[in-house]
Amino acid sequence: MPRRIFKRYMPAPEKLRQNKSLSWLGEHLHNPNLWHLSRRSAARAFAIGLFCAFLPIPGQMVVAAFLALWLGGNLAVSVGLVWLTNPITMPPIFFSTYKIGSWILGSQPVEVHWSIAGIEAQIAAIWWPLLFGSLLCGIISSGIAYTIINRLWIWHVQSNRKRALKRRLKS
Repeated sequence: MPRRIFKRYMPAPEKLRQNKSLSWLGEHLHNPNLWHLSRRSAARAFAIGLFCAFLPIPGQMVVAAFLALWLGGNLAVSVGLVWLTNPITMPPIFFSTYKIGSWILGSQPVEVHWSIAGIEAQIAAIWWPLLFGSLLCGIISSGIAYTIINRLWIWHVQSNRKRALKRRLKS
């Protein structure tokens, strides 16, 4: 994948370091590997971001930031991909992961009444299939994303090398 595409949409590291709400990360924000964009860091970032996007917990971005720090993924890409599950996409995604979890665990899906009171009353019946389905979807999607980003990056580099070699041979 071309770095220019990622860098166009990523915030500048200097801006993030100066952000007062991120000051609690301290010296970790000054690690240049968090901002470096390579095949490995981009693939890790996609895997981390997609895995955390499927977690049915508040604070997905914080989890993605910690995992990016720990596993060496690009911080901005990891945290940005968590927004795959935003307030608009969250209900259908988590409903689907609940259905998948119920199907795999062999439990009968509970008829959920889509109100706060209905969900609170039935949380005991839906938490395990929801968590299991979410973790399963997160693991599968992160594995697929890691593989695809790796392969696309390698393909892009190889095709650029072939084009450069053809240009050199023509001149």
